[in-house]
Amino acid sequence: MEGEDLEFAVNGERFKVNSVDPSTTLLDFLRLNTPFKSVKLACGEGGCGACLVMLSKYDPDSDRVKEHSINSCLTLLCSINGCSITTSEGLGNAKNGFHPIHTRFAGFHASQCGFCTPGMCISLYSALSNAPGGLTVSEAEKSIAGNLCRCTGYRPIVDACKSFAADVDIEDLGLNSFWKKGDSREVMLKSLPPYDPKDHLVTTFPEFLKKKKSVVRNGLDHSRYRWTSPCSITELRNVLESAANSGGSLKLVVGNTGTGYYKDGEERFDGYVDISRIQEMSTIKKDEDGIEIGAAVTISDVIDALKEEEGSLFKKMAAHMEKIGNHSIRNSGSIGGNLVMAQSRKFPSDITTLLLAADASVCMLNGRKIKKVKLQEFLDWPPVLDSKRVLLKVDVPAWAADNELLFETYRAAPRSFGNALPYVNAAFLARVSHQMVDKCLLAFGSYGGDHSIRAREVERFLTGKLLSHSVLHEAMVLLRGVIVPGKDTSYPEYRKALAVGFLFEFFYPLIDNDGRRLCSPDSGEKHSNGHVHRTESLLPFLSSSQQVLESNEFQPVGEAVIKAGAALQASGEAVFVDDIPTLPDCLHGAFIYSTEPLAKIKSISFSENVTPTGVFAVLTFKDIPQQGENIGSKTVFGPGPLFADELARCAGQRIALVVADTQKHADRAAKLAVVEYDVKNLEEPILTVEDAVKRSSFFDVHPMFYPEPVGDVLEGMKEADRKILLAEFRLGSQYFFYMEPQTALALPDEDNCVKVFSSSQAPEYVHSVIATCLGIPEHNVRVITRRVGGGFGGKAIKSMPVATACALAAHKLNRPVKMYLNRKTDMIMAGGRHPMKVTYNVGFRSDGKLTALELTMLIDAGTEPDVSPILPRNIMGPLRKYDWGALSFDVKVCKTNLPSRTAMRAPGEVQGSYIAEAIIENVASSLQMEADEVRKINLHSYGSLVKFYKHISGEEDEYTLPLLWDKLEISSEFEKRGEMVKEFNRRNVWRKRGISRVPIVHQVMQRPTPGRVSILSDGSVVVEVGGIEIGQGLWTKVKQMVAYGLGLTKCTGSDELIERIRVVQADTLGLIQGGFTAGSTTSESSCEAVRLCCVTLVERLKVTMDQMMMEKSGSVTWSMLIQQAYAQSVNLSASALYTPEFSSMEYLNYGVGVSEVEVDVITGKTEILRSDIIYDCGKSLNPAVDLGQIEGAFVQGIGFFMMEEYTTDEKGLVVQQGTWDYKIPTVDTIPKQFYVEILNTGHHKNRVLSSKASGEPPLLLAASVHCATRSAIREARKQSLSWNCNNGNGDVSGADFELPVPATMPVVKGLCGLYSVEKYLEGKICGK
Repeated sequence: MEGEDLEFAVNGERFKVNSVDPSTTLLDFLRLNTPFKSVKLACGEGGCGACLVMLSKYDPDSDRVKEHSINSCLTLLCSINGCSITTSEGLGNAKNGFHPIHTRFAGFHASQCGFCTPGMCISLYSALSNAPGGLTVSEAEKSIAGNLCRCTGYRPIVDACKSFAADVDIEDLGLNSFWKKGDSREVMLKSLPPYDPKDHLVTTFPEFLKKKKSVVRNGLDHSRYRWTSPCSITELRNVLESAANSGGSLKLVVGNTGTGYYKDGEERFDGYVDISRIQEMSTIKKDEDGIEIGAAVTISDVIDALKEEEGSLFKKMAAHMEKIGNHSIRNSGSIGGNLVMAQSRKFPSDITTLLLAADASVCMLNGRKIKKVKLQEFLDWPPVLDSKRVLLKVDVPAWAADNELLFETYRAAPRSFGNALPYVNAAFLARVSHQMVDKCLLAFGSYGGDHSIRAREVERFLTGKLLSHSVLHEAMVLLRGVIVPGKDTSYPEYRKALAVGFLFEFFYPLIDNDGRRLCSPDSGEKHSNGHVHRTESLLPFLSSSQQVLESNEFQPVGEAVIKAGAALQASGEAVFVDDIPTLPDCLHGAFIYSTEPLAKIKSISFSENVTPTGVFAVLTFKDIPQQGENIGSKTVFGPGPLFADELARCAGQRIALVVADTQKHADRAAKLAVVEYDVKNLEEPILTVEDAVKRSSFFDVHPMFYPEPVGDVLEGMKEADRKILLAEFRLGSQYFFYMEPQTALALPDEDNCVKVFSSSQAPEYVHSVIATCLGIPEHNVRVITRRVGGGFGGKAIKSMPVATACALAAHKLNRPVKMYLNRKTDMIMAGGRHPMKVTYNVGFRSDGKLTALELTMLIDAGTEPDVSPILPRNIMGPLRKYDWGALSFDVKVCKTNLPSRTAMRAPGEVQGSYIAEAIIENVASSLQMEADEVRKINLHSYGSLVKFYKHISGEEDEYTLPLLWDKLEISSEFEKRGEMVKEFNRRNVWRKRGISRVPIVHQVMQRPTPGRVSILSDGSVVVEVGGIEIGQGLWTKVKQMVAYGLGLTKCTGSDELIERIRVVQADTLGLIQGGFTAGSTTSESSCEAVRLCCVTLVERLKVTMDQMMMEKSGSVTWSMLIQQAYAQSVNLSASALYTPEFSSMEYLNYGVGVSEVEVDVITGKTEILRSDIIYDCGKSLNPAVDLGQIEGAFVQGIGFFMMEEYTTDEKGLVVQQGTWDYKIPTVDTIPKQFYVEILNTGHHKNRVLSSKASGEPPLLLAASVHCATRSAIREARKQSLSWNCNNGNGDVSGADFELPVPATMPVVKGLCGLYSVEKYLEGKICGK
C-alpha cells in the first residue's frame, strides 16, 4: 500500500511536505519554511534549550493528547508526521496578545538579550502542561534546569517560573514591575498577570490531524522520504532483511538525540527506520518478577514508571535518571538508544551503570531469533551498531525490599541537574546483615573505560566478609586497580578517587553503626551518619532578595521600567540577524580554518577530490579585489587579516570561505576540506608565554596604556618584616558563550554597494573594514545592527571578519550571502579571555600591613594584537584596590601562535582584581591571620586612594568603598556566619565550608557617543544611538532619558511619553561615529547624547509652547504641541555627539561581595550556599536593568572562577567545542541564596544624571566564591594532615597552596586530597 504524505501542524497551521531529506531536522524546517523564528539554533546539540518546542501527539485509542517539550535541533522532521508543534509565538504574540508566561518573564525582568527566552518559556510551559495538580516551587525551578542563559544570572527567570507555582510564597519573589515594595499580599496576587490552566494551556490538537491519525496508519511513502515506520517486530525484521539484501545502510531512530553527541550528520544513510511505533518496543510491563521496558520507551516515561513502583531501588533509579540530560532530551531519547550508544560508541551512560547494579538483562533481535542476555554480556559484545542485532527491551528484576538490602546511586558531574556528563557514576546494591556482606553488585561508569562495568574483583573480595576499616581499605585499594581510565581521559586520578570515594560512602556508615542504617530502606535517603551524609542540594529552593531604590528626581529615569521589547523577546518575535527571511537566491558561508599552528598552505581541496553537494565557490585571500586589502578586523593597534595568506599563523586561523546553497551544505563542505601544509624551513611555533619570552616575541604597549609605578618598592621591601618571594600562579581563559553565534548577512546593491546585517558590538568598525577589504568608498557600504544575542566583548573585533567574509562573497558572486557560525567553529576562532602567568614578590609587616608589591606578568595575546595592548592598564586598575605601600610591575604582552585573544567582559580587570586577592590570601596564610583581617587593614584611606589612582579618585565623598564594606558586614551577618562556618567545620568531616568578603575598585572610561532624536507628526518619537542593544538594557535607559528630556516641555500628559518612543536599529550611514559598545559606559553615554538632543528640541519647541500657552487658557497636550510645531516648520530632529570632558571621563566604581560555599571533600563539588552583593550605582538610571547587569555579571564571573575550562591542545587548537565539554553556570550552580543591594549614593556632578556603570564591575566580585572555596579547602587540608600515619599517603601538604582558576571539581578534590578516604581509614586503623 502506498504510504502517506508528511503532514503536521505548527501553531495550528497545516503543513504538508511532499518530499524531504530524512536527515532534515524540525529546526531546519521551522527556520527555513515557516514564519516562526522563536526557535533558535545556539548549539545544535540539545545542550542549551534555545530550540525548544512543544510536541503534541494524539492517541486515537484513548482519545488523549500527550504533549512535552523537545529539542527541534535534534528531532527529525519525518518523525513528527501526524503531530502538532507549538512554538513560543504559538503560545501568544504581539498581534493576538501575549501569554502570561511572556508577560511575567517581561515583568520579572527575566529577559536581557532575549535569544534564550523563547526556549525558557517553552520549558516552563511544558512543566505547567504536565503538572495537572499545579507546579511546586521545586518543579518550577527545575523546569529550566537544562536551559542556558548567559545574561541574567537566572535569578529573575527563576522568580518568573516560581510565580506559577501553587505553593509559592509570593513575598519571596524578587523585583518586578507588578507591585511595589510594601504592597500587601492581596495587592501582589491581584497585580500578577492572571494565569488559568483552562484558558492558557493553549496547545489544542488540530481536528484535521485527529482525522488523519484515526484513518491512516501506513507511515510515510518510503520512495519520497526514505523513512519507514514498522508497527511490529516482524515488520522491523522484514525491513532489516530487505536492507541487508540490497546492501543499504539504515539508521534506527526514536528521538535522534544521539546526534547531539555523535555528530553523524555527515554519515549518509540509505534509509531511516522509526521504531517508536513498534508496540513491543514502546511499552512497559510490570509484574512481581520486575519491570520490562521496551527499548523505544523514552527516558521520561521510564522515570515515571519507576516512580510508581514499590521499593526504594526503583525510586532511586528514577531520581538518578532525572539528572541525565535535560527534560527535553529525556522526553525524546530512548532507553535503548542510550544503551546502544554506550555499548557501541563508548557513550558515558548513567543508565547502563544503574541497570548493571540492578542485575538487568536485555533482549536482542538477531535475524529471526530473539535472545536474552545479561547486560554486562551485551556491553562486552562487539558494537551492535555494526551488526544486524537490535535491542528490543530491558528486563529489571524485582528485589525484595528488607532491612538488609541496600541500594544507592552516585554521580559526580559539573552540574547537578543542568545537562552535564558525569566524571564518574556508580550504583551499588548489597545485602548486609550485622556488618557481614552477604551479596553485593558494584557498578561504575563514565570513568573513561569502554563502558560501565561491574567491579567483580571487589565484589568477590567483600562477599562473606565482616565490614571493618581494614576490610574497606583493602577493597578500595583493589578498586583503584579495577578503575582504569583510557589514555586520553581527562583527570584519570580524580576519576579513580571518585570511584573509591563512592565505595567508601556506601559501606563506611555500616562500620560505625554495627551494620545498622540510620534510615529505613524505603525512605529514599542515603544511609548516613554525621561523617558521610551529603545532601544533593543543600537548600531545597533558591531564595533571593534585592534592595533597590527607585528615584523620581528625573522621571521616568531612575524607575525600574521593563526592558524595551522584553515580551517580544519572550514570544520569539524579536528579530535577530539569522531571523531575517532568506532570499531565494541566498548563498551561505562557512570558514575553513587551519589545524596547524604555523605552516605554509600548499593547497585546499576536498576529500576524494569530489566537490561536495551545493558548493558554489571557495574564496581565499586571492579573491580579494585588487584595489582592496586582506583585512578582516581592525583596532587602534592595527589590522588583522581576513584570511591567512601563504602562511597560517595559528590553529583556528581562517584560510578560506566555502560558499554553498545552504548553511548545512557549507558546514559539511568545510568539514570535508583537505588542507595540505608544509612546515619545512619554518621555526617552531610559539605556543607558551615562556616560549615568547625566549624568542622576545612581544607586542608593543604604548605608554598611554602602561600605568606608572606607585612609590618606591625598594624602600617598601626594606620596611617589610616578612616577604613572599617569586610566588607564581596562572590564570586560564574563558569563552564568551553568547547564545547567538557569530552571524552576518550581506546583500549586494546597485552601483557597487553592499548592505550588511551584522550581529556586532562595533558596526562602525565593521563598516570601515568591509570598505577597506573591497577597496570601495565607505559610502558604498551600509551596516545595520538591530540587536545582538549576547556579546560580552566577543561580538566586537571577532564579528568583523564574519561580516567582511560575507560582504566579500556577496560582492564577488553578486548574490546575497549569509553566514551563521556553528558553535564548534565559533569556539575555535573566538580567542576568548587572556590567559596569563603571574610572578610576584610581596613585602608586609607582621600585623598584615602591606609595604610593597613587585609583579611580573606574561599575557598570552595570541597571534594578532587585537586589543591586547590595553591589558596592562586594565589589569592595574582593579589591582590597585589595596594600599600596597609601593607597587611596581613588568607586564609583557606576548605574541604567540595561538588564536588572538580579545576583550571579554571586564578584560584584564577581572584578572587584576583576582591577582590582588590571591596575594592577600597568601599573605594571610603565611601570617596565620584571617584573610578578611588583612583585606580590612589594607583598604585605602582617601589619601592612599589618591596616591594610587590620582585624579580618577574623584571627590572624597565619592569614595564609598569603606561604607559598603561596613554595611555589607552587617547585612550579611558576616561575623556571625564566620563563627558558624568554623563550628560547621569542627563538626563535619566530609563537608567543609568557607566564607569570604572581597572588595572591588573598577575604573571605567566614557567615550564619545552619538545620538539623534526625531519627533514625527503624530507625536511619536524615533531615536537613534551609536550604542548597540546587546541585552544590557541600553534601549530601555535611552527611552527613559528621552521621555525625561522631552518631558521638560511640561505638556499635559508628558509623563506618558515613554510609550510613544521607539529606539531603532543602528545604521552606519544613518548615524556615524558609533564606535564600540563596550566598557560598561555606552548606555550612560548614549543617554547623555540623546539628552543633549532633547535639550535642543525643547529649546526649539519653547517658542511654540509659549505662544500656545498665551493663546489657550487650557492645557497644551504633547500631540497639540507637535501638530503646531509641524505647521510652523520647526526642525524636530536633533542630533548630538556627546564628548566627555577629559578631566572626568574616567571614574571608579565600588562594590563588595560576600560568598559562603560548601565543598564536598569526597567529590570536590563546590556548592555556593549564599552570596551577598552591595554595589554603588550612583543614582541608577534603571535599577531593574542595573540589578540584572550585576547578577548576570556575577554569575558569569562564577563561570570564570569555578567552572569554565577553555584550553588548547599541543597544536594550539581549542579543545572544548560545544555544550558537552564547555560548562557555563546553570540554574543549579548559582548561589542558593542570592542577596543584592544597589546603593544609590549621592550626587556625582560629573556623571550622567549622577549614574554609574554596572555592566562589568560586578563580575569581579565572583572572586569571593573562589576565595571562600580556598578557605574551605584549607580546612580540609588541615584535617587531612591530622590523619597522617607514619607510612600513610601524603598527598596533601600544609596550608600553603595555590587554587587554580577555574577551580573545577577535579582541581578542588586534588587539593583536598585524592587519597583522603584512604588516609582517613588508615588513621582509624592506626588509632588516630
